[in-house]
Parts: sequence; structure tokens; C-alpha cells
Amino acid sequence: MAGDRSVRSRLPDNWHRVLTTRVAVALALAVALLSVATAIVNIGTDVVYGPLAPYVPEPVRDTAGFTGALTGFLMVGSALALRRGLRVGWWATLLLLPLTAAQGFLQLSQYSLPLIVLSLVTIPVLLLTRKRFDNSLSLSATQIAAGSALVGVQLYGTIGGFALREHFEGIDSILDAFYFTLITSSTVGYGDITPDPESTEALLFTMSVLVLGVASFGIAIGALVGPAIQARITKTLGKMSDSQLELLEDHLLVLGYGELTEPIVDELAANGEAFVVVTKDRDAATDLADRDLAVVTGDPSDEGPLRRAKIDRTSGIVVATNHDAYDALTILTARQLAPSTRIVAAATDRENTKKLERAGADTVISPSVLGGHLLIRSALGGDDTELIEQIVGSDSDSND
Repeated sequence: MAGDRSVRSRLPDNWHRVLTTRVAVALALAVALLSVATAIVNIGTDVVYGPLAPYVPEPVRDTAGFTGALTGFLMVGSALALRRGLRVGWWATLLLLPLTAAQGFLQLSQYSLPLIVLSLVTIPVLLLTRKRFDNSLSLSATQIAAGSALVGVQLYGTIGGFALREHFEGIDSILDAFYFTLITSSTVGYGDITPDPESTEALLFTMSVLVLGVASFGIAIGALVGPAIQARITKTLGKMSDSQLELLEDHLLVLGYGELTEPIVDELAANGEAFVVVTKDRDAATDLADRDLAVVTGDPSDEGPLRRAKIDRTSGIVVATNHDAYDALTILTARQLAPSTRIVAAATDRENTKKLERAGADTVISPSVLGGHLLIRSALGGDDTELIEQIVGSDSDSND
């Protein structure tokens, strides 16, 4: 029983939400991978299976097999959106799951049975976890313009190609026109659809699709994929991107990271306060970034990292590591860059309290002295019992 209580005490308060969310994401990703694998296996399989075999034409079966791989890759994208808790990812997954199940039925293969079952099982799980995915997808004006340009060029090429189909060899339908636009704008150009050399309109139209298509693809990749790659790299390195740093305003700066800093960061995160940690410990920076906490990797006693963390816009500064001498240098630098900002520091050795104040700290707290006063007041029946129980309780939980 004691072991069970210990395990439960280590679980986060929202463990049920975390568990159900991860199950939904895992099921969606499994359906995506299974859809791709099933489509690949069915490419080389000619044996049909099931009671629907006599009623499904072969072109429909082949199309279901080909589009199964495409749907699988789309499901991978929607599963990644689910992992970020995006509402658009929830809707995309909910719409794709019936499609993967239908494709499994139409593929008429015994290898499609696991895909059908898993798709149908995932749908109710996704419906039950609907409230878990409530984050909105925020796109900048540049990203919206880039996506619109990409779609617009594809529409321009498809509609224009179909309208000029008499001037092209190989365009007989709207699908042929879209195919021509896609391979032209992506610079693949298989050569199976070509403009009439004697048609000036067809030649000029092809050149316009090529130039606009290449430009739209390049802009879309830079605007849509670039920020995601940059964010991933900066998170891996334990750094904030320049765009994130520019948004900082009225935040709290936590300079340095150590045993004294951990509960400070936990308290700020629990209360939803805006703050940035500046530390030269790359391992700690990576751990903080994995928790989606703002962190700048660098020596807090240097001016560069403090300027990157927008010390001139901060509402307050906290300095609390286990090294008073190092904290004094950090306070000196911070005071020089932010003369009017309030600085609060913690002194590991109570004899260094005055030294940290002379370095520029407005308030210096000695944890050992504070702990002694609180313990005595609790022993004498003071009014701080609830606060002491909270402190002792949190310490005992962390030690467990």
C-alpha cells in the first residue's frame, strides 16, 4: 500500500489527461504506419479477398491501394499535430480515419484487416479525447500568404491547362491538367505532356506555370517548413529562437540554474507566469526546453545572454544558485544593464547577504535563516504552520 501511494505521489496531477492523449496519438500514428505498410504490401498482391471481391472493379481496388499510402502519410502529419494538442489535427485525424477504413475494405486484401479494425477502434477513442486537443494553430501573415500562393498557382495551372487542352499533347481531363501543373511547377517534367511547339499561348502558359510554380514552392517551404525546423533546432540546443525572444515583454528573468532555482522555476511554471531562465548548463537548458519552458543558453554574468533575454523589458530578476560569488558577478552585470529593475537574490551562506546587497541586489534572502525562523515559529505555535507544511511536503515529495 505504501508503495502504491509512493507511485501515485510521483504522478503528475493531470496524469489521466496525459495518458489518454498519448494513447490517442499512438493509435493515430499506428493507423498511419499501418496504412502505408498495407498499401505497399498490396502493390504486389493480386489475390482478392472478402465478400465484396466480385463487386469492386479492379481500377477501384488499385486506386484504393495507391491512395492508401498517400492517406497514411497525411495521417502521420495529423498525428504530429495531435501530439502538439492542435484542434486542427484532431479534425484531420477524425476525417482521415473513416477514409483509411474504407480504403482497407476496397483493397480486398487479407492484409488490410488489421488496418480496418485499428481505424474503427481509434475513432471512438478520438471522440472521447476531443477536449484534450484544444490548441489553435497560429499562422503568421507570411505563412498564410505563402500557402495561398501555392494553392493559387496550382489552381491557375490546372484551370488554364484544361482550358488550353487543345494546345497540349496529353491533356484530356481536369486530372491531366492538374498532373501537368504539379510536375511542371515541381520541375520534375516527365515529358509525357508537352505544349504544341506551334502554339504561342501554350508555350507562354507553360513558362508562366514553371516560373510561378517554382517560386511558390520555394516561398512555401521557407515560410511554412522553415520556422518549424528552426524551432526544433533551437529547442534541441536549449535555445530560444529570435522570433520568440522578440515577443518577450514584462517577463521575469531567472539567472542561473541550480538546486535553489528548481523550486522557483516550478512555482513560476505552475502559476503560469512569463519567465526566462538564463543558464550556461546545457543539460539543464535542454531539460527546461523539453518541458516547453523558455531558456537562453549562456553565462548569466555576461552581457550577451542577458541582452538576448531582453533584460531591458523584464519586470524583475531572480538570482538563486548555490554559488554566492558567481551570483555576485551576475547581479553586477544585471544591475549595470537594468539599473531600475528589482533584483531578488538568495544567499547560500548567510554571511554573504550584505555582499550580494552591495553588488546590487534589492533584496537578499538566506534560505537557511528563513528556514530557521519558520521552524521556530511553527514550534511555538505561530501562524505559519500551513506554509511550513507546504514547504516540508514539497521537499518530502521530491525526496521520495
